[in-house]
Amino acid sequence: MSKVHLHLVSDSTGDTLEQVAKASLVQFPKIEPIKHYWPMIRTARHMERLIAEIEENPGIVMFTLVDHEIEKVLVDACKSHKWPYISVLQGIIRELGHHLGQTPTERPGLQHQMDDVYFERIDAIQYTLAHDDGQITENLRDADIILVGVSRTSKTPTCIYLANRGYKAANIPIVPGLPIPSELEQCKDKFIVGLVNSVDRLVQIRKNRLLMLQEDKTTDYVDEELVKEEVKEARRLFSKMGWPTVDVTRRSIEETSVAIINLKNKFDEEKAACQKKK
Repeated sequence: MSKVHLHLVSDSTGDTLEQVAKASLVQFPKIEPIKHYWPMIRTARHMERLIAEIEENPGIVMFTLVDHEIEKVLVDACKSHKWPYISVLQGIIRELGHHLGQTPTERPGLQHQMDDVYFERIDAIQYTLAHDDGQITENLRDADIILVGVSRTSKTPTCIYLANRGYKAANIPIVPGLPIPSELEQCKDKFIVGLVNSVDRLVQIRKNRLLMLQEDKTTDYVDEELVKEEVKEARRLFSKMGWPTVDVTRRSIEETSVAIINLKNKFDEEKAACQKKK
């Protein structure tokens, strides 16, 4: 493994830069990046102080800076010290401005402004946390997305991811021998998705869960035949209720969420078309 110092410089939180760096570096498995985070660089003077820090561990510099004066200080330093540098956003902003025929505002952190969308996302997160694992079922009709599945089908982390995307997401567990909540059956016009997982994968995850909890593995919870029946019953329920399903067996949380959002968009389009016909 080759170690490389990577300096991530941003005039905002650095979230965008971190995601781009992460998505890019995964393509280079033989590289071990030593990341240095430099967020909230808002003045040229601040940038000059930062350059002295970079000198101690020179390496590749990646940045998201919208102020040309601040960017120039960094770029000039990189050229002077012969540090490789990558501007993550400037090319995109420049091309967008060209095609849109507008001049960018060059104000940092606009994606994090506290507008209506921001507060809607906060509401979605609060709703999702309150409606995790069937804790509250009285106001399921307020949900944008409802996930249903047996234990260990990634319902909770998927809901949290969806909440961060602005969706009020509730999840309801399917418990062997117990009926689904009556409130869920009444949500016939809501978007509900069934999550499924392979039997082998479920048993493996559940065994790992019990191991973490230091509990006895000899339980119905990990009995392969009983788990197989659980999965069959869940699929029968989804088919009976007419709910679309997403198989999470080989999907990451992000991939599962994207599949759900795509189904949600299709559901909304079909619903709008039906209402238009009426």
